[in-house]
Amino acid sequence: MLDAALLAGKEGQRVTFEVFARRLPPGRRFGVFAGLERVLDAIDEFRFTPDIVDWLRGRRIISEETLAWLERFRFGGDIHAYREGELYTDGSPVLTVEGTFGESVLLETLVLSILNHDSSVAAAASLIVEAAGGRPVIEMGSRRTDFEAAVAAARAGYLAGLASTSNLEAGKRYGIPTAGTAAHAFVLLFTDEKAAFEAQVAAFGPATTLLVDTYDTHEAIPLAVEVAGPSLAAIRIDSGDLADEARRARAALDSLGATETKVILTGDLDEGSIRSLADCPADGYGAGTSVAMGLGFPTAGFVYKLVAVEGKAVAKRSPGKTTTGGRKWAWRLAGEAAEVVALSPDRKPPGGRSLQATVVEGGRRLPGPSLEEARAFHQEVRAEVAPGRALALVRL
Repeated sequence: MLDAALLAGKEGQRVTFEVFARRLPPGRRFGVFAGLERVLDAIDEFRFTPDIVDWLRGRRIISEETLAWLERFRFGGDIHAYREGELYTDGSPVLTVEGTFGESVLLETLVLSILNHDSSVAAAASLIVEAAGGRPVIEMGSRRTDFEAAVAAARAGYLAGLASTSNLEAGKRYGIPTAGTAAHAFVLLFTDEKAAFEAQVAAFGPATTLLVDTYDTHEAIPLAVEVAGPSLAAIRIDSGDLADEARRARAALDSLGATETKVILTGDLDEGSIRSLADCPADGYGAGTSVAMGLGFPTAGFVYKLVAVEGKAVAKRSPGKTTTGGRKWAWRLAGEAAEVVALSPDRKPPGGRSLQATVVEGGRRLPGPSLEEARAFHQEVRAEVAPGRALALVRL
């Protein structure tokens, strides 16, 4: 597209692209916008180095004129976006790119690949956090996705309220609290369960979490307390009827004097299964696949569409894929689960909170919130939508 537009003299026309979701996954009441800081990092680093240009030249993919253009490429336009952690719904203009056609069209795959993944994970994590009802949830999805996607998933999950991650690279890169336990392989390495517990406690002391369901959970719990003492930090149960196992484990721990020892439940938990455990004496959960795979919807469904050329609205008329032309502005109505979208900034409703902010101006990235600030912000906006209520969109 860039090559043909440049040769046609259209590359430099001023345009507006918007990112939005045509529809939320079935049953979802809102989406959670995440990945913006990763997008901005990627744009900062987006360059066509000599080796890339040589590769393109060697395969005659584009013209020499376009190759020379790519060598000079630096994004110089403006980007406006929702804050990370903000809620959105069908049609919300979560990100707007304004610049020349050439520089803006190049960003499509970069922008969508990050926002679709991170926003999917964040929405799933937010629902899981809600289901957990205040009990902490560890993100444990690294084994269920690509290794770099796992780091991004840990960030998006933490932004949306998960307490920690088992991914150490995410802890190193983003400062996310890390947590984890031994796996069954560690227990199976030893001649018996007691020896495995002794080795773990020798390394970490009683401030550790012992996995007690490798053989027989109810035989393992007394061994765990015998080895670590009543100050054992936690036990983890990964199988069986988790609600029943948690109740029996709590009773056993209390009878052994380990009244402060926590019970952590794991095992392919998702929003529904965690919600079903609300009445059992669990102290926390671990969630993996359901987070990394977006609770069955591993993409947020975002698209990147051209909505204006030289200030004039343009729109698709394709059946089932029509778009609304023109640059959009959006506001959240105070105290309501509603979003107002208009084609003019002058249509701001009384008491409306502006949802878009400028994050890149003339190619220069502007300072933005930290991950901790985005996490706190999500909790604030999440509280604006009552349980069971969907976020509605009003077009003016």
